[in-house]
Parts: sequence; C-alpha cells; structure tokens
Amino acid sequence: MAKKSMIQRENKRVRLANRYAKKRAELKAVISHPEASFEEKRTAMVALQKLPRNASPVRQHNRCHVSGRPHGVYSKFGLGRNVLRQAAMRGDVPGLKMSSW
Repeated sequence: MAKKSMIQRENKRVRLANRYAKKRAELKAVISHPEASFEEKRTAMVALQKLPRNASPVRQHNRCHVSGRPHGVYSKFGLGRNVLRQAAMRGDVPGLKMSSW
C-alpha cells in the first residue's frame, strides 16, 4: 500500500491540471500561433511559466486504484500487477485467464 500522502499529492496534481487546463490551452495556442507578434508570444510564455508546476498534466503519474502502487500499473485495468493477479485468481476480471503450460 502506498503512503497516503503520495496518493493525496497525486490527487492534488489531477485537480490542479483540471483547473488550469483551459488557461494552459489558451496560452499554448497564442504561443504556437504563427501570426502572433513576438511580444504576445513572450507574455504568453511568461504567463505559462507562472502557472503552478503541478498544473501540468505531464507531472501526473499512473497509480493503482486499489493499492496506490506507482509502478507496474496496467493502464487498461487501472490496477497494479499484484492486485490484477489477485483479481484474476478470484475471477473478478472478465475475459482474463491465467496462463499455464
């Protein structure tokens, strides 16, 4: 089980990214617009840099929804490898079979 503080930090990053998504998109559109002047682009870059770091969606990390484990997470299921294995053994995941040979 991951530390509660790490899970809360990740939730905070998700909330901040959602809050600033529209503003980030507007600033990035000004920066990438070919007809914008140099001053407009420069002010947009400065405004983008002043946003909180955790508002960037790149800083988010996949975590297991059950255990909070940051590594070994299957994005299709949203579960870590250990939890996915236990769920497969119980038969909770439809269409998933354990391999044996």
